[in-house]
Amino acid sequence: MTDFIGQNSSRTQEIQLQDSIASSERPKPPGALASTLTFATRALLRIKHVPEQMFDVTVFPIIFLLMFTYLFGGAIAGSTAEYLQFLLPGILVMTVSQITMYTGIDLNNDIRKGIFDRFRTLPIWLPSALVGALLVDVVRYSMASAIMIGLGFVLGFRPEGGVTGIFGAIMLILVFSFSFSWIWTAVGLVVRSEKSLMMISFMVLFPLTFVSNVFVDPRTLPSWLQSFVEVNPISILATAVRGAMHGTSTIEQVVWVLVVSVIMTAIFAPLTIYLYRNKK
Repeated sequence: MTDFIGQNSSRTQEIQLQDSIASSERPKPPGALASTLTFATRALLRIKHVPEQMFDVTVFPIIFLLMFTYLFGGAIAGSTAEYLQFLLPGILVMTVSQITMYTGIDLNNDIRKGIFDRFRTLPIWLPSALVGALLVDVVRYSMASAIMIGLGFVLGFRPEGGVTGIFGAIMLILVFSFSFSWIWTAVGLVVRSEKSLMMISFMVLFPLTFVSNVFVDPRTLPSWLQSFVEVNPISILATAVRGAMHGTSTIEQVVWVLVVSVIMTAIFAPLTIYLYRNKK
């Protein structure tokens, strides 16, 4: 009985295949939304089958927060509890900013494996492979934010801005990180290996995150260094996130984050699409 059902199913699939080949009508190509969601599902399945790649949004944020709070909190602020209120928003910004490079790494791996060339031959909206991956990265950023804030509450973090402030801070981080990721997709299309991409991202992210207001108040820095910190995109985001969480955010701070995000997207998104279309 089982063999009969299996044979009947195989025969049905064979007939459907013959009908599709013999048909003179070509199937309609998927729309931009459908193809983008398909590539987003592909990225989610990659996380499912390789869960260790989530260490960067689970283990590392915890290590950073604990290490900087309890090793440097007393020396910098005189109290770990007081320093935690200042540090957590900054560490959250630093952690999410650093994991934006993984979008470019995944794209670079696809190029080296030849999958990239197959994607470009499909009758789909070409940027969907990039946008789908970036949308899933937003999920990763959200997970990192949730883990950091949850641990912060356990350690004694008390945001005066309440739930609304936390939600607003996370939204700012997600918008900024989505825009920031376009930089690494562009770099991922140019460099030859993921090691090169990681080295370049380290050379950029290390000074941006450490020469900022993530760890210390810029007023304690030399005047010549304060000028760089004030225009540093990471500092701009950290200031807005810190203000949102503690209820001191201003319209100007939010606008500056949005302006920086729009500028990065306007420059690197078209550049990435150009490189993606013309990659040889």
